[in-house]
Amino acid sequence: MSKTFIDLSHTVEHGMVTYPGLPEPVISEHLSREASRAHYGPGTEFHIGKIELVANTGTYIDAPFHRHAGAKDLADLPLGSIADLEGVVISTRQDGERSIGPGVFEGRDLKGKAVLLHTGWARHWRTEAYLQGHPFLTRAAAEALVSAGAALVGIDSLNIDSTDDDLRPAHTILLQHEIPIVEHMTNLEALPADGFRFFAVPVKIRDFGSFPTRAFAIISGGE
Repeated sequence: MSKTFIDLSHTVEHGMVTYPGLPEPVISEHLSREASRAHYGPGTEFHIGKIELVANTGTYIDAPFHRHAGAKDLADLPLGSIADLEGVVISTRQDGERSIGPGVFEGRDLKGKAVLLHTGWARHWRTEAYLQGHPFLTRAAAEALVSAGAALVGIDSLNIDSTDDDLRPAHTILLQHEIPIVEHMTNLEALPADGFRFFAVPVKIRDFGSFPTRAFAIISGGE
């Protein structure tokens, strides 16, 4: 059976802005190829890179620990909660409407699935437009996802919450119920409405609630 891999992650680059006010990633060399030649035999060289970044950089996943002290951190996330999940795409694009209410989920089976919200906002990535006026999930929609038994929720937007709401209800509700969140996704238009498997596995870090992930989907086809 053939498989198609769909990359759903932004590339992390030196100096890029993911979220206004957070430090930009600094990508450099710990050991250059030229310097490494002194340590190895003729014709042998290596590159060891160095990166300084905050956890919320690029396309990243939030574990419950990100919002709730004492909850599961990245190291505690079961692989079954972030890998090889049955996925569904919910198209939420509405002219002039930022908030995403529970109505977009009507008639969809979400139990045990990775629910990916396709807002189209990723088209603004690396522009000033991306950093303001983004689509977001309402409290009622987050509650509906919990009731429906969603396993994971992703969005191709600046934040799954409105940044005007300091209570951050979507983060609070979803992470309280151990539903991981993947933010700043991209390329969701390349996916079908369902029938794919979703993966978003971060580095296994203790006492960390967020980290960049190489989110992707696999679509299986015929022989």
